[in-house]
Amino acid sequence: MGAGSGVFDGIVVTNYLHRPLFPALASALAAGGILIYETFAMGNERFGKPSNPQFLLDPGELLAVFGTVLTVIGFEQGMIERPRPAVIQRIAAARDRWPSPLPSPAAGL
Repeated sequence: MGAGSGVFDGIVVTNYLHRPLFPALASALAAGGILIYETFAMGNERFGKPSNPQFLLDPGELLAVFGTVLTVIGFEQGMIERPRPAVIQRIAAARDRWPSPLPSPAAGL
C-alpha cells in the first residue's frame, strides 16, 4: 500500500507498540482519516509493566513520527492516575483531505 492509498477512515491503537507498523498505519488512512494512538512511554517502568524500553515510547516519539506525515490535532505525554498510574503518550492526527498542490514549474521564474 503506497502513501495516500489508505482505505480506513479511522485507526485506533491503544497499549500496543510495534514501531515497524508506524509507516503502514499512516499509509492506511484514507484522505481525511483520523489516527488515535495511545500507549506507554519511558518512565512507565516505575509503575510496572511494560517496563522493557523496547515497548516504551521515547519522549515525543509519536509526535516526531506522525507529525511529519499527518496533521496533528492533539498530542499529550505524561503521567496519568486512572485507570492506574502510568506514563503514556497519545496523539490524534489526520491525513489531509486534499493533497497539497505541487508548485508550478513557472513559480521559480
